[in-house]
Amino acid sequence: MTAVASRLIDFRESLVTADLVRDPINRECPQFAILPGGAPREFLGHTSDRSCAPVDIGVLSGLATEAVGKNATLQGDKDDLRVRAEPLRTDDGAVVGAIVAVADLGPERSRHQAVLWTVVAGCLVLAVALGIAGHVLSGRAIRPAAAALEQQEVLLAETAHDLRTPVAALRALAESALRHPDQHAELLPRTVRLAGRMGGIIDGLLVRARLAAGVEQLTIKRVWLDQLVAGVVEETPKHGARVTLTAAPTAVDVDRTLVHRAVGNLLTNALRHGHQPGVEAIVHITVADGRVTVADHGPGIDAALAEEAFDRFTGSGASSGLGLSIVRWVALAHGGSLRVFNAEEGGAIFELTFPVSGP
Repeated sequence: MTAVASRLIDFRESLVTADLVRDPINRECPQFAILPGGAPREFLGHTSDRSCAPVDIGVLSGLATEAVGKNATLQGDKDDLRVRAEPLRTDDGAVVGAIVAVADLGPERSRHQAVLWTVVAGCLVLAVALGIAGHVLSGRAIRPAAAALEQQEVLLAETAHDLRTPVAALRALAESALRHPDQHAELLPRTVRLAGRMGGIIDGLLVRARLAAGVEQLTIKRVWLDQLVAGVVEETPKHGARVTLTAAPTAVDVDRTLVHRAVGNLLTNALRHGHQPGVEAIVHITVADGRVTVADHGPGIDAALAEEAFDRFTGSGASSGLGLSIVRWVALAHGGSLRVFNAEEGGAIFELTFPVSGP
């Protein structure tokens, strides 16, 4: 502003301010004054028409005197004012006075304070929002890990539950063999069978764990379900039990290995539990429309505990335990289902269903 004012004045024998008086800067802020400041040539000073800041003329004179004495432009902040004092020179470079401009810093500081509080408030809001978002996202990230940990705890509990009895029986057989060497021929086959059963339990637990964790990859192909079930029936040891199969051609899109295991589990459970004490098991299997039905002649199953039996080892009577848990996981992995109910004439009926293949 001082540079503009200096171009609008002229100095001959005295100060000429006609152009400056007509210019709008003479009526605007910041205010200014043109003063001799102790220069050799005295003249009548000029102050702008508008008072923009409360400042004493003596202060302005002191600033003008300092600028003239140092022959240099002075600027800075003083109290709540911003000042600039610039020497006024003639065409030949002689210093004849100074132009002193003064601006009130109050409004600018108020605006600065408002901007500062706005930024602080915005940062607080952003910090709170980020904290909430972090809490939500961390909760979502931890949830799968917590679920996986819970699954592992369940798996360990199920492993301990299902292995406790065969481990105790295996130890009893080993101790009997030590005490009665003459019974080795009788005890050794029972020990081998029991060890095989324990291996099957461990294998089943691993399959269930992989299915629950989603790491068991399904190899989906079109499979003739009637032929697959017939193969399972043929391969499964009966030990004197009677198994009948009625099957109609039905094609399903499934993982053949997992479905083979599921059907085998249903048949094995029926052979093991689906009979009355002292009576050989009789199992009827029906295959049609993507459905495998396994019916036995055992004591049946408590309907109130049927659903829980699919997930835990709490079933009673007929088929229950880890085998059913795996069967249900296989069914759900293929978009199918596993249901259980009791027949009117006695015995349990398990119904394993898979979506039928399209034409």
